[in-house]
Amino acid sequence: MGSCSFLLPTIFLIIFTFSGSVVQILGLGVGINYGQIANNLPSPSRVSVLLRSLNISRVKLYDADPNVLLAFSNAQVEFIIGLGNEYLENMTDPIKAQNWVQQSLQPHIPQTRIACITVGNEVFKDNDTRLYSFLLPAMQTVYKTLVDLGLDKQVIVTSAHSLDILANSFPPSAGSFRPDLAEYIQPLLSFHAQVKSPFLINAYPYFAYKGSPNEVSLDYVLFQPNQGMIDPNTNLNYDNMLYAQVDAVYSAIKAMGHTDIEVRVSETGWPSNGDEDEAGATIENAGLYNGNLLKRIDQKQGTPAKPSVPIDIYVFALFNENLKPGPASERNYGLYYPDGRPVYNIGLQGYLPVPDQMASASKINVFPVFGLLIYVIAWLLLL
Repeated sequence: MGSCSFLLPTIFLIIFTFSGSVVQILGLGVGINYGQIANNLPSPSRVSVLLRSLNISRVKLYDADPNVLLAFSNAQVEFIIGLGNEYLENMTDPIKAQNWVQQSLQPHIPQTRIACITVGNEVFKDNDTRLYSFLLPAMQTVYKTLVDLGLDKQVIVTSAHSLDILANSFPPSAGSFRPDLAEYIQPLLSFHAQVKSPFLINAYPYFAYKGSPNEVSLDYVLFQPNQGMIDPNTNLNYDNMLYAQVDAVYSAIKAMGHTDIEVRVSETGWPSNGDEDEAGATIENAGLYNGNLLKRIDQKQGTPAKPSVPIDIYVFALFNENLKPGPASERNYGLYYPDGRPVYNIGLQGYLPVPDQMASASKINVFPVFGLLIYVIAWLLLL
């Protein structure tokens, strides 16, 4: 009996949290990037409860952390898992690729829903032509391994790219890839078209504003009301930079002969803090960017050039990560502090249990039951 004393107030806290945020976020198609370059993050089992309380059911990892994948067993959360750039050369070897899939992916299926593998991340950002040459063979070998194991229908293979791959991004209709990357991107696009996997981009309007704060409209990059910009070739009006960036990538892909590849945003976000020379990195701007972005996602908006295709977006990131290298902004992209407090208020009032509560709950197996109860109550609130 003593071990159950905390449960009643905890349950009411969860229900209260849901009632305050369910209208804003229930049914959103938003995904979240779950980075772990930190030494103060909550355990994956606690994060599982947090994401369930937020009704976020799509998560992107940068590796295949077994602790995370196990913690989300039977949680109805869909995962993108990552193969870091350091694995690319090995993944061109069929035996090594098979070993990785069998050891890192297969043991978690079907208990944990793994829908995608990103092979490499922003490979073309640095001038490492050797790494460039490994990317497509690694993707092809991982894909063939999935085919051989009968997993290719449920797990897709792709990679994520920074917008550094573009030579031109405005107007969006004139978007083009860098000429020096054409020999790598052309066959990569053919692979995407063949296996019907999306082209992922990490798109950050913040970088454009940070680089030219006196020239780039803050309202334009934050989805705030503004006159927008007209593409002179199409007469389409763009009221925010993110949509213009996505359409520029579509145009670049089309210029290489493909119109059947979907562009998805694997990362986008805004830092809540930064160094003195990092213009715009404030809590207010981060709240506006992500809050307005979530509203757009909730409306299932497409871009001006693709109005009938809602943009698939993963927000970066779930937590501030205190060990990330680089400027201060890199450590301040999180929606949450590691202790579960929201960095700013955009309606995402989730619940992160304290460790002793998780331990007690696991002993009596009460959280799955009340998780179901919470979802029922959430749906009833919408009736």
